[in-house]
Amino acid sequence: MSQSYLGIDISKSKFHVALYVQGKAKNKPKLKVLKNDVSGFEQLQQWLKQQGASTVHACLEATSTYGEGVAEFLHEQGHTVSIINLARIKGFVMSELLRTKTDKADAQLILRFCMALQPEPWHPAAPEVKQLQMLLRRLEALQQMVVQERNRLETATPKLRKSIQAHIDYLEQDIESIKQQIKDHFNQHSGLKQQRDLLVSIPGIGEHTAAILLSEIVHWSLFDSPRQLAAYAGLTPRERTSGSSVQGKPCLSKVGNARLRKALYLPAMAAKRFNPLIAAFCERLLAKGKAKKQVIGTAMRKLLHLAYGVLKSECPFNPNFAIAET
Repeated sequence: MSQSYLGIDISKSKFHVALYVQGKAKNKPKLKVLKNDVSGFEQLQQWLKQQGASTVHACLEATSTYGEGVAEFLHEQGHTVSIINLARIKGFVMSELLRTKTDKADAQLILRFCMALQPEPWHPAAPEVKQLQMLLRRLEALQQMVVQERNRLETATPKLRKSIQAHIDYLEQDIESIKQQIKDHFNQHSGLKQQRDLLVSIPGIGEHTAAILLSEIVHWSLFDSPRQLAAYAGLTPRERTSGSSVQGKPCLSKVGNARLRKALYLPAMAAKRFNPLIAAFCERLLAKGKAKKQVIGTAMRKLLHLAYGVLKSECPFNPNFAIAET
């Protein structure tokens, strides 16, 4: 059966699509713009049928949460879906020597990427992982609101302080409620709880960090190596080079899951002191003259390597494990 391909460029309120239907006389991609909501998804499915594309291989960039809805919808309709790391798209742009930057052009570029490389299929998170992700993101939003209100409290007039403080108290009660729901959620799902317990066996990783790791890395088994996982999180080193010369110090690529990087920063600081493997590794780097910021980035990456190891082996942290210096 001939294969049809769909490139999707996502934004908050809408998405552009470029469709290639195999076997049609005119091979020019069909373009369409739709709302990024359920009505837009249903219109997309109807349009695909009208174009003679009963099933497609759809590709879209891994951009925040904006693409989750259409990806899940297409998967439920029986289409193949691939969610692509932005770094791979950028590499393809460079290889194609393309310069045009519009949503329409981006959708066509993603279509060409999909047709040329036929990336691996994506699968949605299990319901219990999706629920955990929603609880954690709600907790993060509430905590950010508390910070905002406390900042307002510092400069508020006496008349407004009472109102702001009342809102802070309400938010803090809501935060405690969400935290309890997260605990209950783990207790209700033994598989998740077992994975969390493996992660917290690593010095530096607490229950909250473990929960974030499990909610953001929904398919651990799809990563063939800890380095692949580090690349997904944007924690692989990147050197700035020109010709044969290095133009500046290596830095993190930061092309990947920003939530993972944020979640690992403070645990890495703790691991530098209390995790025997990471502490020794960081000491060696500092002795070689590496910058403190670079060492912290390395500690974050090594912590993720250890997380991968305990989940892959299904064994708790072993301080005698030899960590690779990469």
